[in-house]
Order: sequence, then C-alpha cells, then structure tokens
Amino acid sequence: MSVTVGDPLKREIQGKSNFRPNCPTGSLRSLVESSTGQTARVNILVVEDDQSIAESLRSGLESHNMRVHVVDTGAAALDAVGYDVMLLDIGLPDIDGFEVCRRIRAVSSVPIIMLTARADEIDKVLGLESGADDYVPKPFGLRELVARIRAVTRRVHSDALPVQRFVVGPLALDVSTRRCFIGEAEIVLTAKEFDLLAHLMEAPGAVHRRREILEAVWETDWYGPTKTLDAHIASLRKKLGHPEWIESVRGVGFRLDVE
Repeated sequence: MSVTVGDPLKREIQGKSNFRPNCPTGSLRSLVESSTGQTARVNILVVEDDQSIAESLRSGLESHNMRVHVVDTGAAALDAVGYDVMLLDIGLPDIDGFEVCRRIRAVSSVPIIMLTARADEIDKVLGLESGADDYVPKPFGLRELVARIRAVTRRVHSDALPVQRFVVGPLALDVSTRRCFIGEAEIVLTAKEFDLLAHLMEAPGAVHRRREILEAVWETDWYGPTKTLDAHIASLRKKLGHPEWIESVRGVGFRLDVE
C-alpha cells in the first residue's frame, strides 16, 4: 500500500488535542519490542492539515498495529501529549514544521519524522538541523514509512536498552557475539559483511542509499565508485542463500526484504 501525495490541499480539521507525549525526556515507556523486531502498539501523532493525507496515514498505520491521533496545526502539535513518534508536515497553516520541531526538541527527545513535499536538499538539511530524526519526501510508500518509524523508535529505545539481537523472519544477528543465523544454521560472515547486514536489518523494508550505507558501515565520507559495496552485497547474497532478500533499488541503493 502506498500513500501518494501531490501538492498539499489546505483543509482545517476541527478539534483540539489533549494527546501528550509519553516520553518528554526521551524514554519510550509505552514502546514494546516484539521478538520479530517490530514495534507493538506505538502511539503516533500525525501533524498534517490535508485531511485526505492524514486519513490515509491513519488507515495505513493502524493496519500495522499502531495507534494514530491526528492534529492539523502547529499549535495543537505543541500542546499534544501521549505519543511515541511524531509525523510532522512542514507546511502547516499557523507555525511551520521547522519551528514546531525546534520547540519540541528544546524540551523533549521524542522521535520526529518530517513528511513533506519539499524534496530539495536544503529543506532536508533544515529539517535535520531543527532536530528531526528523519526526513521523508512525498510521495512515499507506506512500507518504507513504517520501517522508518520502527527504526527511530529502536534508536531511541536503545539508549535505555542496547540492542543485542536483530531478528527478521528466519534471519537473526547476535550483536554481542557477532554471529549470524538462518534458523538454526550459522552463517559465517566477515566483519564488514556483518556490519553491512546489521545496518540493513536496523530498518527492514526501508531503502538504504548507497552513500548512507558507505558512511555508516565504512565510517567515512565516501566519494567515487561504490564497487566495494557492490562486492559485499554480492557476497552477502551468496552466503545467505537467498539473493532476493537484498533487493537492489536502481539508482538509489538496497532494501532488505526477508519473506
């Protein structure tokens, strides 16, 4: 299912919110990690003044076992409490999303993902500098958005409880022992292969850009050819025995999709 968004249609959604963050200091008290690595009953606050987009988000996220509350102004977002993750549009009718993000970040580390039709690099930079944890341009796919929600909640939750194990379907990584398993069978990986697979497993279903992977796994600003990454992806596919699990997204990067 995809949420495809064109130019925002500004519509006012009536009603005030008394929906307060569960984690004003950054601890996700209501976050529960299941054995599959998926979040259970995360409270999502959608800040979006286009009613059709907001309702599409509500429907899609609720189908993934998330609780969703919608507000349509920056003021209502600032007053809201009781949520674990905020999905924040930039083009709000009263206060722009960048300012909303800055004000929330001054008092809380609750995860914020910006959703916007502005795809320019400068807007992404402004969003991240204002304190957003992630920035997703419209149009976007629901599966990728859900994966990014799960990724930001895992990152925040890991501050209190470090992740020791990733599990996606039959594939499992034990971070503390650096061992990989498919079911009961152990797969022997090199250090970089393990780090690469762990990076992909942090957000299964999300598209990981080539430069992002290189900077995260090789821990450097990467310029030039990316043949090293291609070689490691090819090796991982061969060792896992399921090449279709690591999907190439032409011109972008790679996605982990374990069936």
